[in-house]
This record gives sequence, C-alpha cells and structure tokens, in this order.
Amino acid sequence: MIPSEDLASLEADVTRALSTGDVSALRILGYGEISLVLGFPRNTPQWACKRLPPFPSTVAADAYAATLAEYLTELERRGVHVVDTAVQRVDLVDGRVAVYCVQPVVPAEELAIEVVRRGDGSADRLIADIVDVVFASVDARLGLDAQLSNWAVTDGALTYFDITTPLLRRADGSEALDTDLFLASLPWLLRPPVRRFVVPDIIERYHRSRTVVLDLAANLVKEHLDEHIVEVLEAAGDRLDPPLTVDEVRADYRSDARTWALLQSLRRADRAWQRRVRRRAYPFLLPERIER
Repeated sequence: MIPSEDLASLEADVTRALSTGDVSALRILGYGEISLVLGFPRNTPQWACKRLPPFPSTVAADAYAATLAEYLTELERRGVHVVDTAVQRVDLVDGRVAVYCVQPVVPAEELAIEVVRRGDGSADRLIADIVDVVFASVDARLGLDAQLSNWAVTDGALTYFDITTPLLRRADGSEALDTDLFLASLPWLLRPPVRRFVVPDIIERYHRSRTVVLDLAANLVKEHLDEHIVEVLEAAGDRLDPPLTVDEVRADYRSDARTWALLQSLRRADRAWQRRVRRRAYPFLLPERIER
C-alpha cells in the first residue's frame, strides 16, 4: 500500500489538474472507461493507482470495497490469478471519497499484448489460455473483461489486472456493483436512458462466454493485431454455438467503436459546457483522443 500522505498528495495533484486542465504533475499510465490510471511515484512509477469516480459517501465507498473483495475472491476460486490489489481512499473536503485500486506496475515486457506483439511463437498458447479461462470462469454470476490488454504473463503465469469494475451478481441475479459507477462521467440528462437501455446490455456481455470471447477477438482489431483473430476463433472451436466468424468479429468491433466514440464525444461536450459556460471545474480527466 502507498503511505496515506503520499496518496493524499497524489489526489491533490489530481484536484489541481481538474481545476486547471494542466496534467503535467501527473504520470498518466492510461484511461479506463471509468477509471484513470496514474503512476506513482511520478518519475519512476512502482504503483499503478486506478482512481475511480469519487463516491458520495464513506458508506458507498465501503460497499464498493466489499464488492471488489468478493469479486477478487471469486476470481481466484475459479482459477483466475489476479495481480495484488489494495483498495485505498482519500476523504475529500466536500464529504465525498476518492477511491484508488493500487497495484504494482507490470513491466511492459510482461504485458500480454506485448507478448503477442513480439511474435516469439508464444502468442497462440497465450490466446488459447485466455480463452480457456473464459470458459472455465464466466457465467451468470461472474463476468470478465478478457481483452488482451487486461492480462500479463508473470513468472510464466497468466495474470489478470483489470478489476476496477467487479462484474458480480447476487444469488437473485441483481448486480452487486452499483452500476451508476458507469454513468458518473456522463451528462446528467443522459444518465437515466443510458442506465435503462445501455448499461444492462453492456454488463450482460461480460457474463456470457460467447460475447466475452467475441470482445477479446474484436479488440484485436483496435490493437492492430487482426492476424490473431483466427487464433481466438480456433481456440474457442466448437465450444461456441454458433461458432464465431471473422465477419461477426469485425462487425462487433465497428459497433462497439461507434458506441464508445459517441459516449466520449458526449463527455467532451459536457466538459466544454461545464468549463466555458458554467465556469466550473469538470470532475474527470479525459483523453483527448482514443484510437479505436
């Protein structure tokens, strides 16, 4: 865990960046769909600090931490090895709570996507291992985002590190996670329709082996690794009914890219409205461009 005073200092840097738009004090390692990944310390990052949208209260933050702990336990029980993760928090002056999922930085050469890019002959086995994990773990209770960019190979073992969205359902089928977490960065007027018509379908995709494998294959298009799509399809084989096709994979990628590009455009428009018209700080840091 990062010392609490260091984490508070990192959060202060985030606050300044939100107020000024100047991110030079931050080491941004990446942007998730709902989280911002910061490197700490800035110059020589040892920790990846995944900052979630601030929670409205300690009770809400506690509920998230409990759900995440249950999700991590269930992943390990099903044979999905997860990188060491600590949940830390900073109390904000307005009563909200900033929550960070802190993990050790994975060396670049261990990232699954870099292993495949190297083309050293291990890509086939790595992709097959990920597909096997999907079929062994995903069901109506537990979901998984199996995109290649969410895995690493550490000491020869497949390791999962994209855990900030605990895709877990209760026995009655309800979501253990407060799904409003997905909506925090959207304009207020859009949240009700997105909550009703978009979020359920997004979550459901992660609870079905077929669509999880489909998403794994489609994401290879974004990463310019199209030549490995066939390896995903071969690894899935006849375990999917009907089997996936390359045409279906490419169509899914185009649809997903349009959806996320639209959401990102809406976020940028809201940021401009908040900053230029309402003269207030926009509460999220957004990438200027996401290549899809």
